[in-house]
Amino acid sequence: MAKNDRVQVQRRTRETEIDLKLRLNGSGQVKLSVEPYFLRHMLESFALHGGFHLDVKAQGEDEHHLIEDVGISLGQAIRQAIPTLKIERISHAIVAMDDALVLVALDLVDRPFAQIELPIAIYAHFLRSMALEGKFTLHVRPLAGLDSHHVVEAAFKGLGRALRQAVRPVARVSSTKGEVEWR
Repeated sequence: MAKNDRVQVQRRTRETEIDLKLRLNGSGQVKLSVEPYFLRHMLESFALHGGFHLDVKAQGEDEHHLIEDVGISLGQAIRQAIPTLKIERISHAIVAMDDALVLVALDLVDRPFAQIELPIAIYAHFLRSMALEGKFTLHVRPLAGLDSHHVVEAAFKGLGRALRQAVRPVARVSSTKGEVEWR
């Protein structure tokens, strides 16, 4: 299935050190050495609901930069792991979690755009950074929700489910432009 079945991304800055391994054609296995706990929990939800193998070791001096850089690294890994354009490409998921109901829609083509509405700004920033670095279109819109934890978690679960659907192989390229060369 995959262009690169197992992808590894390393990111080193003055603020962070990220080692990330991703396999889209996996079974939801995760190995995470990441703080804060909530980020680890969101990555676990994403991988489990997407059926991806995800291994992340991340450390940094500042929580903002750490969360942002993990998002950037995950976007790069998704981009590298996407097979060819003979995939479903466009997908969405609507996920309910207690009081929360969240719509996630994406298009895995070379048109980076992110419209993210989440009640916790740093996780909106994470998803935006991931989509822009991964060079795909991502929309996340809460339809209902009182608890910000539930809204964000439903978004990560929805992202995993939508991405799993979007990378499914198909017989033809799903584009009026034909085969697009990825950079």
